[in-house]
Amino acid sequence: MSAGPFSLAGRTALVTGANTGLGQGIAVGLAEAGADIVAVGRSAPDETAARVAALGRRLHAVAADLSSTAPLAEVVDEAWRATGGVDILVNNAGVIRRADSLEFTEADWDAVIDTNLKSAFFLSQAVARRWVEAGRGGKIVNIVSMLSFQGGVRVPSYTASKSGLAGLTRLLANEWAAKGINVNAIAPGYFETNNTEALRADEGRSREILGRIPAGRWGRPPDLAGAAVFLASPASDYVHGAILPVDGGWLAR
Repeated sequence: MSAGPFSLAGRTALVTGANTGLGQGIAVGLAEAGADIVAVGRSAPDETAARVAALGRRLHAVAADLSSTAPLAEVVDEAWRATGGVDILVNNAGVIRRADSLEFTEADWDAVIDTNLKSAFFLSQAVARRWVEAGRGGKIVNIVSMLSFQGGVRVPSYTASKSGLAGLTRLLANEWAAKGINVNAIAPGYFETNNTEALRADEGRSREILGRIPAGRWGRPPDLAGAAVFLASPASDYVHGAILPVDGGWLAR
């Protein structure tokens, strides 16, 4: 009996920043669909590993700081050694810095761009090279943002990085679709994560945000699972360069 177009049985997904928040929600969702996980990040993904194991799937943790490209070659080498090969890459790791643009520092600019944009591109390149050398395809899912569509305030480097990653999603789709590599993105709306703690703690700002979300609530990490499984599975084999908002209707307002 066929496993179906949404099955990830027998596949391995490399997910950056899978220890908490959106990355954890995505990793667990992919595991529910049958994938084993390579979790890459600065801290040990113990909770994620336990949830993946409870689903009968394996998780291999790779410790790496993605604020520079220095560890990327070893990350890819270790992922292939540990699993025999990666089928799916999810570029989720990200950081944010908040300050008025008149006061924003070069250090805060570089920290965000290097992690959110530069490392995501060069990790995609390193993984795609493996796929092309092997004569096979794969799936890349970039995690962009509402600020890939909108400007935001007080987060200039974050807006620049997520707008840039949306553009790279389309560019890489153009270059790699004919090689059997699908490059797409998910744009989460306002989710309950560490990155939005300051917004949710600001009663006035939180009320404004909720007032614009047609679904009437903040997103939760498991809300991303369905979109991630779709873009990682055979169901999306003819989907290239798409950016799928998962935002409770925010952009439709």
